Amino acid sequence: MIGNHDSRWMQFPGASMPFGMVKLSPDNQRQGWKAGYEYEIENIAGFSHIHSWTMDGLLMMPTLGSLQVEPGKENDPDGGYRSRIRHETEVATPGYYSVMLDDTKIKAEVTATTRAGFQRYTFPKSDSARVVIDLQIESEYGTELYDAHITKVSDTEIEGYSLQQSLRGAGWNEYQLYFVIRFNKPFSNMGGWTRDGVKRNVTKLFSGWNHGDFGAFVHFKTKENEQILVQTGIFFVSLEQARLNLDTEITKPFGWDFDAVRNNGRKVWNELLSIIEIEGKDEVDKKKFYTNLYRVYVGRTIYSDVNGKYVDMYEKVQQLKNPDLPMYGGDAFWNTFWNLNQVWTLATPELADKWTASLLEFYDKGGWLCKGPEGLEYSGIMVASHEIELIVSSYQKGIHKYYDPEHAFTAMKHNQMEQGVAHRGGGFAGNRWLDEYLKFGYVPHEYGPVSNTLEYAFDDWAVSQMAKALGKNDDYWYFKHRANNYKNIWDSSVGYMNLRLADGSFKSL
Repeated sequence: MIGNHDSRWMQFPGASMPFGMVKLSPDNQRQGWKAGYEYEIENIAGFSHIHSWTMDGLLMMPTLGSLQVEPGKENDPDGGYRSRIRHETEVATPGYYSVMLDDTKIKAEVTATTRAGFQRYTFPKSDSARVVIDLQIESEYGTELYDAHITKVSDTEIEGYSLQQSLRGAGWNEYQLYFVIRFNKPFSNMGGWTRDGVKRNVTKLFSGWNHGDFGAFVHFKTKENEQILVQTGIFFVSLEQARLNLDTEITKPFGWDFDAVRNNGRKVWNELLSIIEIEGKDEVDKKKFYTNLYRVYVGRTIYSDVNGKYVDMYEKVQQLKNPDLPMYGGDAFWNTFWNLNQVWTLATPELADKWTASLLEFYDKGGWLCKGPEGLEYSGIMVASHEIELIVSSYQKGIHKYYDPEHAFTAMKHNQMEQGVAHRGGGFAGNRWLDEYLKFGYVPHEYGPVSNTLEYAFDDWAVSQMAKALGKNDDYWYFKHRANNYKNIWDSSVGYMNLRLADGSFKSL
């Protein structure tokens, strides 16, 4: 629960595995900056499956009573299907979350594997129990639904997809989310809502082309303390692959044993977090340390499925030669090169090795390394190309089982020598002001952020160290010399880095 006040969409209390595709967690805030779960809001709108930067999808909520198809507002929980909660009923551990929904007296529990979710809802006796499935979710960036379908496969299974595009400056991220939902008990009927209103007793639902709200619901008759179990598999390639993820990760190994999935998650997390042991008697420091170590591995995402398929930046389906070397995504390496890179390479070298292999697979398909490969797109987020530091750090530690160091150097050198571009697959690839940096030896204030000089110079130094290790002396001396460009924005008259103009003078303050 630590870190769930005034936090980001990717900071959530729900269930996920390390680098999990499924991050099944409660949401309660309105759409906008820092949407998701806020501890001070004592109600919940539902549990959604994706909490990755700029991406969301597939919210579910158990309900009772009269039908509600809107979540309602955080300051008016009676205005929709959301429910009040009390924090003393919440339990949040790695891979598991539960809470009592006070308005309906339903106990909600969620757990997850890497690519599938598992929910357990304990209902009171009711003739109007249902599970709501909402595809238009209030999230940090928001998404626009272009096209969505939900189909009843049987009285225990439904399937569907939503084609959606991220908003608020993340329009480069368009993706199709496929899902398969299974229930352990037959539902009596399925309904839903579209632009034309509520539809009951249907087998198929189509959102229409108005980019509006869309969802479904299924009905049950429950006994006192009856448990309705729900399993979900998701993916971005096809329904068949979403079903394969569910079958492979939950159905075959665990069946309908919710606690077995929960215990498996606990075991995986305990083994991972036990890699680093700390000493001392201060329990607060221990909690801080292991909570932050947990966040190091829960905040990024795997974007390939169990057999190695993924969708590249051109929205084409690709097949990895080795499914055990997955495609990873996340926000900017500008946010990781100070701290997370060091943890990944020191504590989990195999993960760092796979990260680099993923970056080079991305480079092979798109022609550039990516500074923030969320959704396997060229996000263009933040500045410079600090994925370079992860690659160099890995190689310097002898971590290169899964990639060719020569190929890695070629990719890094390309990013540092070629002016960045608006990529044909969407977003921006490379460094935005590299031409000015090379021409002036810094980024002039008239062209862009002068501070980018420091970022580019640090990447130059990292490339020089890789060149030296590979015996590329010409490249080593070239990039080592270029790394000294950071000195070009040192203003000795004021004693710190300053805004420098194209004519060589410093901007007066």
